[in-house]
Amino acid sequence: MMHHLKLNRLLPYPFLLLLVVLGLACGGTPEKEYSGYNGRTVIPEISVQFLSPEGAYISEVEVQISDDIPERSQGLMDVRQLPENHGMLFIFEEEQPLSFWMANTPLPLDIMYVNSDSVIVSIYHSTTPFSEKGLPSGAPALYVVETNGGYAINQGIEEGYRIRF
Repeated sequence: MMHHLKLNRLLPYPFLLLLVVLGLACGGTPEKEYSGYNGRTVIPEISVQFLSPEGAYISEVEVQISDDIPERSQGLMDVRQLPENHGMLFIFEEEQPLSFWMANTPLPLDIMYVNSDSVIVSIYHSTTPFSEKGLPSGAPALYVVETNGGYAINQGIEEGYRIRF
């Protein structure tokens, strides 16, 4: 009988410890832990220069390269801050009609489709964040350059201009 009483007195302690651990694990303050999360960060790897049809230098952006399926699928999704003159360069294996969308992308972007001759074949200006509407290239493209929305207009970049990297 004495052994049974000792066991009953000890049972609440592990049980209370379990409740405390679960309370910290589940109840904690996740808002505080994650409130500083600012999304993914673009890490520039190379520069892309924009040139007039005659070859005159217009401007340049520092870009992260996206050249495989997982990288291209993610693109600028969840990037919440894109420094001025930064962006992403998508490189595909073969020239083909392409289409992008803005799902899970919180920033308005300029999307420039570029063919294998490095000529910009189409531009979408200041796209709508989080839109699931397809934005087709309208012509075969091998590259896509994404910049902050308004970049192409601010720099005077138009279809027919070229890129160099």
